[in-house]
Amino acid sequence: MKRFTLAAICLVVIACFTSTTAFAGSPHFVGACVATRSGNTLTVSGKEAGLGDESQINVVISATALCINGGGNHPKATNKTSVSAAGTFPVQNGKALFSLDATATFSPSCNPPMTVSFVDITVTDQTNSITCTVSGP
Repeated sequence: MKRFTLAAICLVVIACFTSTTAFAGSPHFVGACVATRSGNTLTVSGKEAGLGDESQINVVISATALCINGGGNHPKATNKTSVSAAGTFPVQNGKALFSLDATATFSPSCNPPMTVSFVDITVTDQTNSITCTVSGP
């Protein structure tokens, strides 16, 4: 009986030292992703938590930029463009902060008195397949 008990204890000890530990996370965006506009540039920032033992996340933003006239109208369907940006951000203590810039280029140019407006803004953490939709700045 002592041999059986000793063998069982040895197996448990060996299993403890050879097994790998999996730290399951529950990735989610903390609060709302925030979008700001400066001229033709869209900046989106945010925080993600519940990342477990990941070392980094890959974040992609995408949006549609519209050139709006002084009356608040979008004059031509062709005067819009898609913008996107991507980046890799480090994870520290299961959390990551990110900020990405995307600049719209129009042809013809969107010069004053016309202004740029961003719509359909989406933030995607490609590492964890989660998305945050942002209302325009």
